[in-house]
Amino acid sequence: MRRSVVGLVLVFAAGACTRREDPSPPPFQPPAPRVSASAAPGRLPAEERTWSFPQTSVGRMSVVVVVPERTEGERFPVLIALHGRGETMKGPERGARGWVSDYALGRAAERLAHPPLAVADFEGFVEAPRLALLNSALAAVPYRGLIVVCPYLPDVLSSDDPFAQAPPLAHFLVDELIPKVNAETPALGTPAATGIDGVSLGGRAAITVGLLRPEAFGAVASLQAALDARNASDIVGRAERALAKNPKLRLRLLTSSGDYYLGTLTTIHRALGAANVPHDFVVVTGPHDYAFNRGPGALEMLTYHDRVLRGAPPP
Repeated sequence: MRRSVVGLVLVFAAGACTRREDPSPPPFQPPAPRVSASAAPGRLPAEERTWSFPQTSVGRMSVVVVVPERTEGERFPVLIALHGRGETMKGPERGARGWVSDYALGRAAERLAHPPLAVADFEGFVEAPRLALLNSALAAVPYRGLIVVCPYLPDVLSSDDPFAQAPPLAHFLVDELIPKVNAETPALGTPAATGIDGVSLGGRAAITVGLLRPEAFGAVASLQAALDARNASDIVGRAERALAKNPKLRLRLLTSSGDYYLGTLTTIHRALGAANVPHDFVVVTGPHDYAFNRGPGALEMLTYHDRVLRGAPPP
């Protein structure tokens, strides 16, 4: 079993964990320019595209697509990044900008492209061993960039059984959105080079969609996923079936010392381990709030998928 536990680990009593809303979001920031003002000589500038879907299997949708600066003909892995509940309450247009406007995705990508990382990049939430490990990994295998696809996440997974409600969302993401991304962006365009991740409610969605449609992804991961320990056995069974369909699928649960869901995710991790389901389990430092998303959340998510979706080991 692949296991990486870094940072301060607290002991929580195992058992059910009630889902909580994310803390109040910061004020909405205006959209960033669609195309960066400049690029390095001989390179195409970074782009930001917004796609609107008036009607889908989960209602009206908006998707922000971030394409990195690149050379002509260069292609990238694709990461579907799902926001937390605070952005769900904002509606499709503002909610879809969660990672871009509220979680500082662009800053994280810029810093990963120009290491070494510093404590300030993590909003102060990083311990020396984890910082050293990430910088060592970046020195050995530099960050190359991802196409990050940020869909709005509607409030469609509120029941105690998220898998029962997930098929319409999975249909939109896998059958409608991913083909459009592969056709209209410089994507590598293979399941092995496609990942799904998310924070809190977005982590709940990433795990449910990823395990429902494992053939579509090379990596299924989450940050502080809003899961329930009562679903542990179901998650284990679905993970086993997902890996039977796609043996190369990478699974990861990342939580933190101040995460509401640390106890729940530890319970699920132990259940996966007891069933010998290969997965990565990482505990880092930080709270369950926007500062975490802007610091460790964005940096850890981008680093992980930039590596595993290109066939490299995670840090």
